[in-house]
Amino acid sequence: MTAAAPRTDLRPDLRTDMRTELCTGEREFGRLAEEWGRLYRRCGTATPFQSHAWLHSWWLSYGTRGRLRLVLVRDGGDLVAAAPLMLVRQPWPALVPLGGSISDFGDVLIEDGERADRAAAALADGLATAARTALIDFREVRPGGAVERVYASWRGPRRRVPDSLCLELPAVPMDDLIGRLATAKAQQRVRAKLRKLTTLGVERRAVRPDEVDAALRRLLELHRLQWQGRKVTTEHLQERFAEHLVRSVGPMVRAGDAVVTEFRVADTVLAVDLTLLSQQLAGGYLYGAHPQLRERKADVATMLLHACAQHTGTGEHTGTGGHTGTAGERRVLSLLRGNEPYKHHWRPQPVVNQRFLLARRRTAPLLSAAVCDVAARNRGKQLLDRFLSRRERGGGRP
Repeated sequence: MTAAAPRTDLRPDLRTDMRTELCTGEREFGRLAEEWGRLYRRCGTATPFQSHAWLHSWWLSYGTRGRLRLVLVRDGGDLVAAAPLMLVRQPWPALVPLGGSISDFGDVLIEDGERADRAAAALADGLATAARTALIDFREVRPGGAVERVYASWRGPRRRVPDSLCLELPAVPMDDLIGRLATAKAQQRVRAKLRKLTTLGVERRAVRPDEVDAALRRLLELHRLQWQGRKVTTEHLQERFAEHLVRSVGPMVRAGDAVVTEFRVADTVLAVDLTLLSQQLAGGYLYGAHPQLRERKADVATMLLHACAQHTGTGEHTGTGGHTGTAGERRVLSLLRGNEPYKHHWRPQPVVNQRFLLARRRTAPLLSAAVCDVAARNRGKQLLDRFLSRRERGGGRP
C-alpha cells in the first residue's frame, strides 16, 4: 500500500454489516486520535499500551516507512474495533503489534457491549484480508485481552502459546500489601522502611501536565545515573526512547492514563517514577533514583510501591483532559513483565501473557515454523535454567 492511499476499504465483512478499513498512512494514524480515544475508553480490557498517544508516538520513533497496518472496523460512523499492527519481514513475513519490546502488553481494541461479537468477527475477517501472505502474530496479550475474541472468530489455522511472565498484586492500600508479607517480622521491617522515608524528609508529589516533559528528562537522567556501571536495558538510554516517552506521556497524563511522581528531599528531586493507568490496572513502568537515596538507607522499591498503591486501592485520579479513573475500580497493581527476585518479596500472583498466532491456509507453514521456534526457545531456556541450577548446587562446571 502506498502513502498516496493511506486508507483502503477491505472487502465487506461476510458475517456482519460492519465496514472494515486498512489504514497505512502515518498522518492518517495521527488524525485518528479522537475516535481512537473514544474506542479505547469503551474497551474495558485495554491497557495503556493500546492508547493512541503511546502507539502513535512509538510509531514515530520506531516505525518503518511503508509498514504501518491499522485494521479498523466501523459500524456506521462509530469506530468499534482496531488492530494496530506493522509488517515485518524477519524471520518470516508477519503482522505484529505496534509497541515492540518497550511495551509490556499487546492487544487490539474492541468495543464492549452488544456489538462486541460482531466487531470481533469483522476484525478477524479484516485481518485475514490485510495479512495476505503474512502470519499474524499477537504477542504479550494479557489474559482476558480483546484478542481472545478475534481468536475465537478466526476461521483459519491458529495457535495459542504462553509468552512472558508478569507478576501482579491486588489493588489494595499499602497497609493491606504489607499484610500479605509472609511473617510479622517482614511486615515490621517494611513499616520501619516507610518510617525511615518520613524521617529522611522524602516528599512526593504528582507532576502537573505542563511539567511532565522536564520531569521525564530528569527521570531518564536519574535512571542512567542509578544504573551506571551495571547491566541496564540499553534501549532506555537511547534518544529515540526519550523522544517517545516525552512525546507520549504528556497526553497520557492529561487523559488520566499515566501519572508522573517526583520524590524530593529539601526541594531536591532525588527520584522520579512513571506509573501507567488503565481501567483494570496500575503499573510502575520506569523510574530513576539518585544513588544518594540508597546511601541514606532509603528503600527505593518500598517507596515506589507505596506511591503506586495510591493509584489502586484508595482515592481517585482525575486527568486534566476530563477522563476520570476511579482507583477503587482497578483490580490489579501490575509489576509488569519480569520475574526478578525482589518482586517475590510481596508474594505476587504469577500471570502469563499469551501469544496468538493466526494464519490463512496458505500461510499455515509459517504458523508451524513459529510454533517450532517457540518450542525450541523454551527448550533452550529450560536447559540453561537446569545448568545454572546445577552449578549453584555445585554440580556443574564453573
